Amino acid sequence: MIDRATGALLLEFLGVMRRLRAECAWKGSQTHRTLVRYLLEETHETVDAIESGDADHLREELGDLLLQVWFHAVIAEEAGDFALDDVVTGIVDKLRRRNPHVFGDAQAGDPAAVTEVWESIKATEKPRRSVTDGLPASLPALLYADKVLDRLARAGTPVTPDPGGDLGERLLALVVEAHAVGVDPEQALRTAVLRVLPAPASDPSGPGGSG
Repeated sequence: MIDRATGALLLEFLGVMRRLRAECAWKGSQTHRTLVRYLLEETHETVDAIESGDADHLREELGDLLLQVWFHAVIAEEAGDFALDDVVTGIVDKLRRRNPHVFGDAQAGDPAAVTEVWESIKATEKPRRSVTDGLPASLPALLYADKVLDRLARAGTPVTPDPGGDLGERLLALVVEAHAVGVDPEQALRTAVLRVLPAPASDPSGPGGSG
């Protein structure tokens, strides 16, 4: 449950966004499409904050990401399409439907079982016409491959890339290997890249610096 203080803050935030849309020339001129780049930027900045392990940085970036959600909701409200209440109602209803082990009498004792319950319910709600139906083509390649492999595995279709083939085949083989052991290949690669990065240079304005 959201306590009264938090609820009041969220309502205040909504009021701030409505006023900014009405009184700020830049914010009043934005559309869903013009805000796409900012949504992507804030998402990537949130990922960077998570990787940094800095709680204050993450708090700030989550606020910027939340701003994008509120921004789109207020634009939709003005157009008469839907309101923030509709967004919240939709996600709450979805979470209740897809988590019957929490809100119902289903059993799911481990993360893998929870995922199976979620996916089975999702499949009945949104039947797929193809294995890629609903997958954004702009997903990072490793993430896209992992999701396709997961869907193929659920459909009982094995994938056997040629480990001696071209670079794409070898990369796909690594994704198959990661999927088999439950490793997120996108995150695994990100972690490996962070490991080989050189340490940041010392701050010249610090002790002994010129600042």
